[in-house]
Amino acid sequence: MASRRNIHYSRLADDEDDSCDGSGERRKDPRFDYTPKSYDKIPWKSIVLALFLLFLGCLLLFLSIFIFTGHMAGDHSQAYGLLGLEILTFLPGLL
Repeated sequence: MASRRNIHYSRLADDEDDSCDGSGERRKDPRFDYTPKSYDKIPWKSIVLALFLLFLGCLLLFLSIFIFTGHMAGDHSQAYGLLGLEILTFLPGLL
C-alpha cells in the first residue's frame, strides 16, 4: 500500500477550548453547514433493492405455504428451506 506523502496535517490547539478564538467569537465549522442539496437526493437504488427483496420474500413465503398445505408437490424439508430463504429476503426488504 502506497503512503500518502502529499497530505498536510495541522497542529491541534494546545488549550482545552479550541472552539473559540481569543476574541470570544465562535469560529464557523463547515461540517455543520446546512446543504439543502444533500436532503433532496432520493436513494432510488436502495428503494428498488428493498422492494425487490420484499416481493421475492413474499413469493417464497407463498411457495412454502403451498408446499405445507399440499397444494404443490414437495417435501416439508423443501418448504422449511424456502421459509428460511423467505426470512433472509423478506426482513431486509421490510426494514
